[in-house]
Amino acid sequence: MYQTDMYEGMLAETISMPGNNHELINAYFARPLGDGPFPGVVLIHHMPGWDEWYREATRKFAHHGYAALSPNFYFRAGHGTPEDVAAKIRGDGGIPDEQAVGDIEGAMSYLRSLPYVNGKVGVFGTCSGGRLAFLAGCRVPGLDAVVECWGGRVVMDEADLNANFPVAPIDYSADLSAPILGLFGNDDSSPSPEQVDLHEAELKKHGKDYEFHRYDGAGHGFFYHNRPNYRQPQAVDGWNKIFAFLEKTLKAN
Repeated sequence: MYQTDMYEGMLAETISMPGNNHELINAYFARPLGDGPFPGVVLIHHMPGWDEWYREATRKFAHHGYAALSPNFYFRAGHGTPEDVAAKIRGDGGIPDEQAVGDIEGAMSYLRSLPYVNGKVGVFGTCSGGRLAFLAGCRVPGLDAVVECWGGRVVMDEADLNANFPVAPIDYSADLSAPILGLFGNDDSSPSPEQVDLHEAELKKHGKDYEFHRYDGAGHGFFYHNRPNYRQPQAVDGWNKIFAFLEKTLKAN
């Protein structure tokens, strides 16, 4: 709990980190000053790209006591504004799941290598990043927590599978190895409430440790304060639930 006489300090900067196949990519990193030990969080950015909202979110996690790392999953597509790079990625059909999972695993390993990290690492993602957060929870051994915010296309039709997305993430549900928190808007269409039902049913079937919260009056991206879909009461409650969940899974002994 914050007290007004506390000292606060934060380091935030762009770094290089080893991603998929040990290829160096850039990332935004923020952490509290001090020896820690701090838990680690990997932030998985959304389809609109490695943008200002994700840099703000990285600093928000650092403010709450986490070593937070936001890799640029679009690094290999070249550089420019986040909007221009995201448009190129969309035109190319997205990034391969295998590559993204490798980048997430690299980010987890990077955080664990830092002397001031307590050894526990979770993932957080929104939109397509929420999908990848769930996928990483199933495919990357050793994660300690998963926060999936309105992950679209966790449930996929056969027709939507391709070389980049060969398996629907929901089909890996049995392999989920970390507790998961899911936040969803009931006015969303990707994922729709029916898809969230299917997602939850699979987790329940396999006996997974999960916590889902669904918000009336909220659609896709209701955390994004810079967009018209922002819903203030739902977003504030959602952030509170995220930090309560991570307190349990990453900070508790």
